[in-house]
Amino acid sequence: MKNILRDIEEIPDLGITMSDGTRLSARMWRPKDAGDDPVPMILEHLPYRKRDGTCARDALTHVYFAQRGYACLRVDMRGNGDSHGLMEDEYTQQELDDAVEVINWAAAQNWCNGSVGMMGISWGGFNALQVAAMTPEPLKAIVTLCSTVDRYADDIHYKGGCLLNENLGWGATMWSYSSRAPDPALRPDWREMWLGRLENEPFLPSVWLRHQGRDEYWKHGSVCESYDTIKARVLAVGGWGDSYKNTVPQIVDNIPGAKGILGPWVHKYPHFAVPEPRIGFLQEALRWWDKWLKGVDTGVEKDPDLRTYLMDGVRPATWYTERKGRWLADAVNEAQTWHLNQDGLRATSQTFERLVASPQDTGADGGEYCAIWLGPELPGDQRRDDAFSATFDSAALPADLAITDAPEINLTLAADQPIAHVAVRLNHIHPDGAATRITYGVLNIARHLGRPLVPGQQENIRLSLDHIAYKVPAGHRIRVSISPTYWPLIWPAPNAVALTLFAGSLSLQTLKNADTWTFPPPDAAAPWQTEELRPEAHGRQHITDMTTGITSLLIKDDFGKVRDLEHGLINGSTARETWEIHPDDPLSARGTCHWTDELERDGIALRTETTCEMWSDAEHFHLHAEVQAFENGKCIYQREVEDKISRALL
Repeated sequence: MKNILRDIEEIPDLGITMSDGTRLSARMWRPKDAGDDPVPMILEHLPYRKRDGTCARDALTHVYFAQRGYACLRVDMRGNGDSHGLMEDEYTQQELDDAVEVINWAAAQNWCNGSVGMMGISWGGFNALQVAAMTPEPLKAIVTLCSTVDRYADDIHYKGGCLLNENLGWGATMWSYSSRAPDPALRPDWREMWLGRLENEPFLPSVWLRHQGRDEYWKHGSVCESYDTIKARVLAVGGWGDSYKNTVPQIVDNIPGAKGILGPWVHKYPHFAVPEPRIGFLQEALRWWDKWLKGVDTGVEKDPDLRTYLMDGVRPATWYTERKGRWLADAVNEAQTWHLNQDGLRATSQTFERLVASPQDTGADGGEYCAIWLGPELPGDQRRDDAFSATFDSAALPADLAITDAPEINLTLAADQPIAHVAVRLNHIHPDGAATRITYGVLNIARHLGRPLVPGQQENIRLSLDHIAYKVPAGHRIRVSISPTYWPLIWPAPNAVALTLFAGSLSLQTLKNADTWTFPPPDAAAPWQTEELRPEAHGRQHITDMTTGITSLLIKDDFGKVRDLEHGLINGSTARETWEIHPDDPLSARGTCHWTDELERDGIALRTETTCEMWSDAEHFHLHAEVQAFENGKCIYQREVEDKISRALL
């Protein structure tokens, strides 16, 4: 069925008042004749500022759906952007209740036909799932991208029970994002709102570090606790270059009627994501909405449950513009088991004894946990990290090996400390020795077992690596690499750890056969119109201080500065991170983050400078954070936060 494009109108600052009197600000696109010919509504509910934060993707996406017969509502969450109120944390019950109120409000409007969808990437993908679990009656379908079903183990906090450094890094991002002012042109009380945010903005890494185990705090919002509460139809989308790739197969396996798409992309919408190939995501989403919100027979329920992109094996690089490969549908896999032994990866099992005591900076080429800013964020050549790890190589492969699903590692090992981590990588080894990371996993062994380790005592552990679809060419090899450290992806154990490996196996699912799938090419509405005032630039540097021995990763992401050509608001931001450690001392680990955010219009120049720092001793984590706000160059607000939090099996 070909959609006839409808003339649309935009409402840039639609007020929606919650039951407690708080006014949320929304941007709406809808057909001009929706009052006479009501349409379904699609909600995106975010803290990321509709006026200057998500404008680029909103222009491409929401206008497209509105022209095809939908009302699209892009809501700033309370305490963010142009909405009143205060934000307390991510995914609070208040946030979800607000979304349900908005859904019920929209369904009752004369321009809405009573059916509602919800979509979003990352935060918006998370809360779409969480709101669906609350089963508001009008919510019939969702499209969730780059999201998670498990807030503890598969978000930016505690992967495998290990503390991810992204816990500080993303906390620093929100410390900056949510302390920014509303647009002065929209809110006469903008200064009061801004000062209220600055005074009440929580420093979230302190909150998250107070929940080091998978307690009720993390169970809230983790839909894996009760998949059966989700009645809306779910389309889940992710990318192999993203940190949330495991969610799509988990949703497909556990939510009846759900469909999944996994491409080669990083943390972006697939109609403009990289690496290419991009797909016609908006056309796929439209098929989903038309079926479940309009009752049109689009055939989506007959689509394969999971469509995945099998990437051809390539040389390591910190960034790719394209990944060669092919789309698979209805894949049939078969199991293979490889054994770790003294000779490498082999078909037969064998006991052995291998000691590995890696330097603390092993993992330097692991890339960003979540590749999102379009800089050199992907894992580079793994040879350096492998040199400091225990490695197990296969012989040259007699035929192509197409690895699918989640590889699994079983290990028998002992540690010489009560708290120990293990990082396992599955690598593609090229004939000249170059090493491309295929997938990986990390595990806090003590937290996995629920107790401190007995030094020297053998333990049997099982670790699932992240889902992947990757083809290793014939004549190349695969390698399992194991280390007790993986910096700067995870915070180190309090003492340097030596692991002794005694036995192990690698279980793989490999592609037997599959149908080929073809997506339409990407389509979108007209892009956001801006004037560039400062270009975007991204950089990463590894530095070793030859005097102190400290190694540092220096990150700078300058997101540029632009003027909106429609309403004139100027915005710009720059993020800087430093992660440093001494190779011999886990207690030398330190992370620092600094964000600068700028907002300008009509002779008003606003700026926030937010900084934070984390370090640890053997018993505690230490945190320091500061926020400063400037109006026309004058500091009008400053606040500092200090915290000290006990380590618990970390």
